[in-house]
Amino acid sequence: MTLIGVPRETATGERRVALVPKVVERLRAAGLSVVVEAGAGAGALIPDEQYEQSGATIGEPWAADVVVKVNPPTPHEIGLLSPGTAVIGFLAPLTRPEIAEQLRLTGVAGFAMEAVPRISRAQSMDALSSQANVAGYQAVLAAARNSTRFFPMLTTAAGTVKPATALVLGVGVAGLQALATAKRLGARTTGFDVRPEVAEQVRSLGAQWLELGIEAAGEGGYARALTEEEQAEQQRRLSEAIAGFDVVITTALVPGRPAPKLVTAEAVRRMRPGSVVVDLAGETGGNCELTTPGETVVWHDVTVAAPLNLPATLPEHASELYARNVQALLELMLTDGEFAPDLEDEILAACCVTQNSDQLTEAR
Repeated sequence: MTLIGVPRETATGERRVALVPKVVERLRAAGLSVVVEAGAGAGALIPDEQYEQSGATIGEPWAADVVVKVNPPTPHEIGLLSPGTAVIGFLAPLTRPEIAEQLRLTGVAGFAMEAVPRISRAQSMDALSSQANVAGYQAVLAAARNSTRFFPMLTTAAGTVKPATALVLGVGVAGLQALATAKRLGARTTGFDVRPEVAEQVRSLGAQWLELGIEAAGEGGYARALTEEEQAEQQRRLSEAIAGFDVVITTALVPGRPAPKLVTAEAVRRMRPGSVVVDLAGETGGNCELTTPGETVVWHDVTVAAPLNLPATLPEHASELYARNVQALLELMLTDGEFAPDLEDEILAACCVTQNSDQLTEAR
């Protein structure tokens, strides 16, 4: 019987866990055994007793056949893995290729959750999207906390307060969730993306579309990198538009590359005092020239916040969503109840960053 190991996450500030008790029950029903490290769910407020009640054992996870994580394993953790085993999690194959190389040298198969292709068959395994939903939601709450203004329109005996205006730059999953959340809070919302095909999605949420006349549709649902000339023109037009908004939330990413600079210092200077910029691209350099990753700064009375790992700030639901993604991927890897990934499957071929010969059915 294949044994799945769930270690405690050790990254600073990480409160998520790779599997939750409900998912453990489903994996047990599929014929798998699960061992959870003591305290693995503590950050998400899941006690060890709940894992035991779901059919897991509390013990050493690194000796399992398959180890499931949220964050990439550290060099020390890779050293705890045995040749012929596998690890599943966010493995940062584009930004930290040394992790895949260390796994390869150890003889461990690595499956990167962020490399799951964005196709219909793989939607239930798309951890990037599930966690981006959390980040988009939390970004709006961060903006509301830092703003000096109400989000909704208020009519009081003292008069009427106009609703805040919110602009979301980059309308992927996080951006769409940010637009939806800001709308629920009562703001007047506007979205922008260099991919024109998402305009209809923006309008479906009751938001306006900011038309700048620059398009950069790329592969896999992401934007391509803009040329230097396109970037300069985009920044000029955005700088003019940004000045009219109370809140700007940026989510623009290009896989494997630094985040594009969308919000210049000049654009921030032109915003009204008390306005807020929340930059969700801080981990890859930020979309704003004034971004300091992980910090909140005030410049010309405008707050620029770049929170890191927002999904970890909502650990209960973020863990539930991530665990379901892991469950779906694991179930795809099973053959007659045993862990035997077939790399002829396009999903597994895409997310496999390193192989071992013991557990994989290699594509011929």
